[in-house]
Amino acid sequence: MRLSELRTGEKGVIVKVMGHGGFRRRIVEMGFIKGETVEVMLNAPLNDPIKYKVLGYEVSLRRQEADLVEIISEEEAEIHCRHRHHASPRQHYRLLEESADERTRIHHYKNRRHFHEGELGEELKCRRRCFRADSVEATAEPPSTKKDALVLDDECCRSEGNLKKLALGKRKIINVALVGNPNCGKTSLFNLASGAHEHVGNYSGVTVDAKEGFFDFGDYHFKIVDLPGTYSLSAYTPEELYVRRHITDETPDIVINVVDSSNLERNLYLTTQLIDMNVRMVVALNMYDELEASGNTLNHHLLGKLFGVPMIPTVCKKQKGIDELFQMVINIYEGADFLDKDEKEYVSYFRHIHINHGADLEKAIDYVKEEISKNENIRHKYSTRFLSIKLLENDAELEAVIRSLPNGEEIMRKRDKMSRRISETLNEDCEAAITDAKYGFISGALKETFTDNHLEQQQVTKVLDSIVTHRFWGFPLFFLFIYLMFEGTFVLGDYPMQGIEWLVDSLGSLIRNNMAAGPLKDMLVDGIIGGVGGVIVFLPNILILYFCISLMEDSGYMSRAAFIMDKIMHKMGLHGKSFIPLIMGFGCNVPAIMASRTIENHKSRLITMLINPLMSCSARLPIYLVLVGAFFPHHAGLVLFTIYGIGILLAVIMARLFSRFLVKGNDAPFVMELPPYRMPTMKSIIRHTWEKGAQYIKKMGGIIMIASIVIWFLGYYPRHEEYKTVAEQQENSYIGEIGKVVEPVLAPLGFDWKLSIGLFGGMGAKELVVSTLGVLYTNNADADTVSLAQRIPITPLVAFCYMLFVLLYFPCIATLVAIKQESGSWKWAVFAALYTTTLAWVVSFIVYQIGSLLL
Repeated sequence: MRLSELRTGEKGVIVKVMGHGGFRRRIVEMGFIKGETVEVMLNAPLNDPIKYKVLGYEVSLRRQEADLVEIISEEEAEIHCRHRHHASPRQHYRLLEESADERTRIHHYKNRRHFHEGELGEELKCRRRCFRADSVEATAEPPSTKKDALVLDDECCRSEGNLKKLALGKRKIINVALVGNPNCGKTSLFNLASGAHEHVGNYSGVTVDAKEGFFDFGDYHFKIVDLPGTYSLSAYTPEELYVRRHITDETPDIVINVVDSSNLERNLYLTTQLIDMNVRMVVALNMYDELEASGNTLNHHLLGKLFGVPMIPTVCKKQKGIDELFQMVINIYEGADFLDKDEKEYVSYFRHIHINHGADLEKAIDYVKEEISKNENIRHKYSTRFLSIKLLENDAELEAVIRSLPNGEEIMRKRDKMSRRISETLNEDCEAAITDAKYGFISGALKETFTDNHLEQQQVTKVLDSIVTHRFWGFPLFFLFIYLMFEGTFVLGDYPMQGIEWLVDSLGSLIRNNMAAGPLKDMLVDGIIGGVGGVIVFLPNILILYFCISLMEDSGYMSRAAFIMDKIMHKMGLHGKSFIPLIMGFGCNVPAIMASRTIENHKSRLITMLINPLMSCSARLPIYLVLVGAFFPHHAGLVLFTIYGIGILLAVIMARLFSRFLVKGNDAPFVMELPPYRMPTMKSIIRHTWEKGAQYIKKMGGIIMIASIVIWFLGYYPRHEEYKTVAEQQENSYIGEIGKVVEPVLAPLGFDWKLSIGLFGGMGAKELVVSTLGVLYTNNADADTVSLAQRIPITPLVAFCYMLFVLLYFPCIATLVAIKQESGSWKWAVFAALYTTTLAWVVSFIVYQIGSLLL
C-alpha cells in the first residue's frame, strides 16, 4: 500500500521510500524512515499536498511524492503480526530478513539462540539490550606527538613571559558557531546573546547568511556566528554546504548545537553528524518549557552522557539557561569542570564518541578511513571518519576533495567496493543504511532518557490548522488576511502620515519665510524637503506593512500559506516553498531573492528569483499611496489590493511561461516542515518592525536625499533667472531636455515628461519616484496649499496605469545585484530588467488604450 492511499486520520508504518537521488534523501532526512509510524493529519484545500505526522513532527508531501512511500496500514500490520506469530522459526527468520531494519538484523545474529517461536519476546528484549550496549563506543583523543611538544617548548623558550601573556589574552576570545535545524530558536539565542537584531521567522531559511555578533561573558569575549538553519550536513542544499564549509574552514572553538526540545528525534540527527565531524560541542536544549508543559520528561544528563556532549536546557524567550549554556561553553573550551562538586560527575563524561552504525557499516567505514588516513595533510581540516562516512553516502563535494589526493583513486576504489558489499548485505544503499543507523542510535538513546506520557501537545495547532488550511476556507482566509493588511496599511497609517506631513510642511514654511532668497534656499525647500519629505511621510505605512508580515511569519502562519498554495505553485512550475520568498517580496525584493536559497531545486529557485520583482515591495507603497489617496479616496484598500493582485497574477503567468519555455529541469518534491503555532512576542515583532523603519529612514538620509538634490539641480539649471514661470524654466532645464527625449516612448501610456523622469529616478530605488515627482511638482505657486498628488495634472486612468508601470518595470539596482549573486550570472539579472520593463510597457499600454476607449 502507498502512503498516498491513506485517508485523513489513518495511520501506517513506513516500509521503505522509493525513488532515488535528492528526493529520497530529503524524504528520509525529514523523518520518513522505515519502521516509523506516520499519520495523515489533513489534506490541503485542493487535496494536495497532504500533512503527515511522523516522529512527533508535522510535515507535508505532495500526493505524487507520497505515492513513492510504501507503508503498511494498521489493518495490514495486524494481519502481518498474526502471520508471524503462527509461523515456524524458519519463517520467522525469513520475515525478519525481509522486513526488519539494519540494526535488528545485526543483533539477530548475536542472539540466534533466542530466535524460536516460544521466546520471540525475549529475543526482542535481548536485541534492545545489545543495541544499547554497542551504540556508544568511547574513544580517547590521540595524544600530542613528541615533535609537537618540542616545537611548543622551543617557542616558549624564545620569550616565555610575553608568549604567556599574549596566549592568555587571546585565549579569552572564544569563537562560537550556532548550528541547528530551522525553527529551533537558534537566531533567538543569537539575538539574546549578542544583542544583534536579526529577524526570527517561523519557516526554513530566514537566516540565509552567517551573522556575526560580539559580547562579553565573565572574563571572556565571544564572537558568535549564527549559521543558516539546516537539517543535516549533506551536500544537498546551499545551507548544508555553507554550514559544513564554515565548520571546516573557519574551525570555531565551540559549536553550539541548538535543538528543539519538543522534537528531539528529528533534531538530534544533525547532532550525530556533528559528532562525526569531531568538533567540540555543547547542545542547547531550547524551548525546554514546551517539553515540560507537555508532561513528558527527559533525563538530559544521561542523554548528554550517551552522546558524549553536554546538554543544557534553555528557554530563549524567557532568557532561561543562557548563563549556564555559556558557562558550559567556557568549561568545554578550557577543558575544566564546574567548580560545584555536585556537578563534577556531570561534566567528567563529556568526550568524543563514535556513533555506532552497526558491524557491517563500521567495518566499511574503517576500511575506507584507513586509506584516507594515509594523507596526513588532510587531518587538520577534516575528520577522516567523517570523510569516510560521507564518501559512503556519495557526497559529491567531498568526493572531489578525495579525488585530488595522491591516493584518491585507490580511496574511491575501496569506497565502491564497500558500497557494493553493504548493498548486498543489507539490501539498501550505504546512504540509507547510515541514515537508518543514526536514527537507530537516537531512538535507543531516547528510550533510555525520554518518557513520553502521550499527552496532547499541539491541540491549538490542530484547531488552527483545521481552520486556516481548510479546503474551503483556507484560500478565502488567506486573501482576507492580505486584504486586511493592505486596508490597515492605508487606513491606520493615514493619521500619523498626516502628522508627519504637517511637520514637513511646517519645516518648509519656516525656511521659506526666514531665509534669504537664492539657490541654497531653493535647494533646501524644493530639493531636500520637497524630495525627502515627500517620501518620509509614508514611514507609518511601511511600519504597519512590516508589522503585519512579521506577525504572519513569527506565528507560523506563513508556512501554512505555503502549504495551501503549493498546488498552485506546482502548476506554475514552482515549489510550495517559493511562496515564502514571494510573500517576503512584499517587504523587500532583495532579502526575498536571497531567501530563495531554501528551495533545493535549481529550476524552481531560478524562476522564483526572476518573478520576485513582480511582487510589489514596500518601496513602491509610497507611490501607490500618493496616487490612490488623490484619485481613488473612496476605494483605497480595494485599488491597493488590485495592484498587488495584478502583480501576483502576472507572476503566475510569467512563472508558467518560464517553466515551459525558458528554464529546464525537473520538479522538486514538496517536503517542508509545518512548525507548531507560537505566540509571537511583541518585543520581537516591534523590534523587527522598527529595524525596517530605521533602514527606511537611513535610506532617506542617503541615496534619496542625494538623488533629490541631483534632480533639483537638473531641474533648476541652466539659466534659471531667464524664465518668468517655474513651468517654463523646468521645461527648458537639463531634466526637461532629458524628459522630452524619452517622452515619445511613454506618451502612448498617457505619461508626460515629468512622470517619465520620475520613472527613471526609480531605477535606483523606487522611493525616488515620489521624491523626484516631489521636486518636479513642488515648484508651483500653490505648493504650500495642496498636496503633491493634487499638483500632478493627470486623470485617474493615467494614475492607475502609472501604478501598474511602477509595479512591473525595472527592478531597483540592489535587486538586480541580488539576482546576479544568487543565480551566479549577470545574464539573468539583465534578463529580469528587460522583461519586467517590457511587460510594464505592454500592460500599461493595453490598460490605457482600452480605458481611453471606454471612458
